[in-house]
Amino acid sequence: MPAATNANTANPGTGQGAGAAPGNGRRVAIVACAQSTYEYPKDSSREMMVFSVVRELLLKAGITRSEVDTVISAQNDFMEGRTISNMRTVGPLGAYLKDESKVEMDGAWALLYAWARILSGNHDTALVAGESMASCYPSYLPATWELDPTFDRPLGLLNEVSAAALQAAYYIKSGGASEEQIAGVAAKNLDNASRNPHALRGMPGATAGDVLSSRMLYSPIHELEAFPFTDGCCALLLACEEKALQLTDRPVWLAGMGCSSDSYFLGDRDLAACPSLEEAAAAAYRTAGISDPAQELDLCELSERFAHEEPIFYEALGLCPRGKGGEFFAGGSTRMEGSLPVNPSGGALGADPVCATGLARVAEAALQLRGEAGGHQLPGPTCTALAHGQDGLCAQHNIVFILRSSEAEGVRA
Repeated sequence: MPAATNANTANPGTGQGAGAAPGNGRRVAIVACAQSTYEYPKDSSREMMVFSVVRELLLKAGITRSEVDTVISAQNDFMEGRTISNMRTVGPLGAYLKDESKVEMDGAWALLYAWARILSGNHDTALVAGESMASCYPSYLPATWELDPTFDRPLGLLNEVSAAALQAAYYIKSGGASEEQIAGVAAKNLDNASRNPHALRGMPGATAGDVLSSRMLYSPIHELEAFPFTDGCCALLLACEEKALQLTDRPVWLAGMGCSSDSYFLGDRDLAACPSLEEAAAAAYRTAGISDPAQELDLCELSERFAHEEPIFYEALGLCPRGKGGEFFAGGSTRMEGSLPVNPSGGALGADPVCATGLARVAEAALQLRGEAGGHQLPGPTCTALAHGQDGLCAQHNIVFILRSSEAEGVRA
């Protein structure tokens, strides 16, 4: 499966129904999800961590592995220090003697792959799992080795945090948000994460002052404004409509999707914006029939690996005008009690298991729509949600999913 495709061609839907597929009209739903607790380091082998999550997933769905038609995992050879990294997890995934494949990036793209497999008509059920163990590789090294080997890497100036710092400084200078507003975004997410039992890092009652007093990494990014190194696993079970309605009375329908990629070179990109996310969101909205996302979405789960990315994403998703991300946050709309809560789970600032981060955003959005988010469940009715995954320096690649509850989407007879 390609790591990223143009948003205008990556759309698997027709704009009608939930995940309607050209030619066969199939709909696909999430019927169950499971996550490990996110830790650093995790007192578990990778294989046992994956096995425990998949076992929980199948128990929740009330099926055995024999009823799963295809298995897609998200893992990374470099991060695991071995080629064919999924070889060791075929058993724990329940994929032995099954149709099985791997995506070498965020699990949100593995979800797309699994969705496409069901839309093809060749499979009725698909298990998707993403996992990473940051405690098993040197900090920041994987992103450093993504850099251009003839210039950026030997120069030794860029890594994922220093690149993000360039973006944050430029966004602040452009007037999109102030340092205090960006710190407020981090405080919001850390406070939200304190109510999420899966999250690695949470701070009840966190304030912008707490964030700004944390250790400086690269100016203007403080430690609490950056993702925490995380070990963890997330898994989802997808099913076609007929099978989904047999397995659960609360399916969460995949209603829209879009993905896109920006240029690798930071100098070729407007770092105060995120054009690839704009393209991905436009495709997802078009598929799901959404024309006014700020009014039609009930919540967003965004993979903000750095706090400044969240207001940039607000703008790219069409939730507020260009250059008004900080102002939109300051208005309170994105808080738990606001009109459009963003990251009630705490997002990637609460836990960032790399190959599972985007998949966890989908899982958390699905839990909200099913009313199963526990201590971080939103108070009002939630029917339509957006979940987002990213990859690459400064969110180079982006993928967006629109999820709908049965109440919002309706169940066809």
